Amino acid sequence: MKIISKLTFGLIGATIISACGHKQASAQTEEVANDSVPVAKVYYTKEITPESLVKIYEALGVEANGKVAVKISTGESAESYNLSPALIKDLVQKVNGTLVESNTAYHGNRNTTEAHLQAVAERGYLDVAPVDIMDAEADIKIPVNDTTWIHYDIVGSHLPNYDFMINLAHFKGHQMGGFGGVLKNASIGVASSAGKTYIHSAGRTEDVDHIWEYTDNQDGFIEAMASAAQGVHNYFKQPGKDIVYIDVMNNMSIDCDCNGHPKAPVLKDMGILASTDPVALDKAAIDMVFNHESVEGDDAQPFIERVKKMHGTHIIDHAEKIGLGTTNYTIVNID
Repeated sequence: MKIISKLTFGLIGATIISACGHKQASAQTEEVANDSVPVAKVYYTKEITPESLVKIYEALGVEANGKVAVKISTGESAESYNLSPALIKDLVQKVNGTLVESNTAYHGNRNTTEAHLQAVAERGYLDVAPVDIMDAEADIKIPVNDTTWIHYDIVGSHLPNYDFMINLAHFKGHQMGGFGGVLKNASIGVASSAGKTYIHSAGRTEDVDHIWEYTDNQDGFIEAMASAAQGVHNYFKQPGKDIVYIDVMNNMSIDCDCNGHPKAPVLKDMGILASTDPVALDKAAIDMVFNHESVEGDDAQPFIERVKKMHGTHIIDHAEKIGLGTTNYTIVNID
């Protein structure tokens, strides 16, 4: 394995300001960083194949034990850019995983369990592994540390059935959150329909029928996502449980997989990142996009503009502030 500083993605200089507004140390500084400052390892491969997905999971050195949940987004339509069954199959079957999802909080192809399972079958996920819609029967509440906006996280009642989670996110833009990576996949993704409503409304309602009446607090929504992500992380950090995180940076539309008619990507695929620290992971992915040198046919600017417009990087800042992880990271290239 080759360890690379977080500035090696085409950046040179003693100190720069990152996409999230944090100062990043140069490669030289990082090598002599104070031992008291946590530095997370983020593993990277430029290859996006079933084999490289297994390889980067193995590089984390965290063995999946017990009943394993693999959290994906199943995509709103055949036009959506959700991760393909062919790409994820080897990893999911290696860990004997169950693909897990939760119903949406908007009217569409996945807002009921029956419709969601039909969509899952149409996308080909049932050929990979069993699929569990975790809020098919009921909701439960799990604690959150940060109660600025939400006082608990509402998730599907099936979540306690699992001992281990692989948060397998498709890294892309998002029309409301700015971007979607592992933090969003842990928060909005794991939350039940009522939980999604509770987060989107920054704690003002759990009633799905009234979700769009309470979407005027953008920073509150983003901070609530960070809080919910920490709730899920803490849940899987109980004794006997664990969680790891993977961002697949392909088909990076500025729109989410929850969009049935997303805009075509204009940014080329970048690879796969993985870490045990979700904050460092999403930070590394955002840095790769924001530091990308755009050329004709490979343009990061629309993605960057979407993130900035929605104050998307605030989820990383707030997640670090509440202690979910660190924005200090080192890239470990496994190619």
